[in-house]
Amino acid sequence: MDTPEVKSELPEARMTLRQAIREALGGTTRDFTEGSIGRAVLVLSIPMVLEVSMESLFGLVDVFFVARLGPEAVAAVGVTESLLTLVFAIAMGLCMATTAMVARRIGEKDREGAAVAAAQAIWLCLMVALPLGLSGLFARDLLRLMGTPETVIAAGWGYTAVMLGSNVTILLLFLNNAIFRGAGDAPIAMRALWLANLVNIVLDPCLIFGLGPFPELGITGAAVATSIGRGLGVAYQLRMLGSLRGRITLHRRHLAPRLPVMLSLIRVSAGGVMQMLIATASWLALVRLLTGYGSAALAAYTLALRILVVAILPSWGMSNAAATLVGQNLGARKPDRAEKSVWLTGTYNMIFLGMVGLVFIAFAESVIGVFTNDPEVVPLAAQCLRFVSYGYVFYAWGMVLVQAFNGAGDTMTPTYINLFCYWLWQIPLAWILSRPAGLGPTGVFLAITISESTTAVVGMLVFRRGRWKTRVL
Repeated sequence: MDTPEVKSELPEARMTLRQAIREALGGTTRDFTEGSIGRAVLVLSIPMVLEVSMESLFGLVDVFFVARLGPEAVAAVGVTESLLTLVFAIAMGLCMATTAMVARRIGEKDREGAAVAAAQAIWLCLMVALPLGLSGLFARDLLRLMGTPETVIAAGWGYTAVMLGSNVTILLLFLNNAIFRGAGDAPIAMRALWLANLVNIVLDPCLIFGLGPFPELGITGAAVATSIGRGLGVAYQLRMLGSLRGRITLHRRHLAPRLPVMLSLIRVSAGGVMQMLIATASWLALVRLLTGYGSAALAAYTLALRILVVAILPSWGMSNAAATLVGQNLGARKPDRAEKSVWLTGTYNMIFLGMVGLVFIAFAESVIGVFTNDPEVVPLAAQCLRFVSYGYVFYAWGMVLVQAFNGAGDTMTPTYINLFCYWLWQIPLAWILSRPAGLGPTGVFLAITISESTTAVVGMLVFRRGRWKTRVL
């Protein structure tokens, strides 16, 4: 699978790991369209992995403390996450378009154009945040629409209302970091998530259990803590966008509406939103299937998924490096270098995620036991963790290839792949295995592994055709 160029990069990357870590965390002025591809992948990947790990930590910290309130509270978090899929889909769609356009302008050495694209993306973000926030007023109705048991609604509707109502912090946190990633300023994005998570870790137990002078808000306190943490992270991002320290600086002139740029962002992000909605709608369908097996099955899926995200999201961070390198090198008119970057990043990701998968397969019960000792939840959650981990090597390549398409601004190709592999394959397969085949929740877990592996294989076949190299932004 490795090309000769990829193999030749690996020794150099190993030799310079310590220097790469120092450069990656401290910030760099490196031109990612020149020099060693292996070094570029490492310098970008390290802060991006840490950044996305911090994003996964939000959910992990919440579920760690919320699990002390019982299975109903954990189930409420899981259903709320499924309702937030629209917010995350829009955020990710805008992020794909923003990273692609900013990276392309940086590769063309057009920093003014990159700043204009960033400013227009922020305006689009604010325009969609308000109507989405109003959905928080209908938290109970939305939970019932998902088939959520009344005991879970009673325990968690406040959490749902706050998370939906404060969606602007989610959107802006994602979007601003997409700007920094596209520009190659990954350490700034990483620090924003560090700040946001530090605040969340401190406030979560205080607001959930009423420690010291804080009110005891129960599960709702987890949502309040998360929103405050994300809000402070956004404040830091905006401060950095207005400073002169990074590769991209916003001035007042950039904030004037530019309709052609907005329309271009909308066009690319529409494919990204559809891409995410197709994928996350499949997740909604899986949640709906699992609700029929009771709170224990839903809580098990929620816990296992949160733990899996700890590994998957760092891999997404590594995949984001591929998106930046593809965008900048296409902007510099170096498509072959862009392709080599993808193969090398995929190799790194496969090694990393393969090792993580082995750990989860071997120690599933022990990992789940850190979060709950519920005798009904632990066996199901451990089973889910194992089944999904069997396909981790395939997921590693799938994530990198998807981000490579997105970094080129070709958001429609992953959309078509998702449509086939999720709606026409994963959902029917999950239903057949869980209901007619009688496997119950196990059938759902097995369908996830099979469909995600299929997605990776299809993505690799399409990527090798090379049409993404001709995408115009």
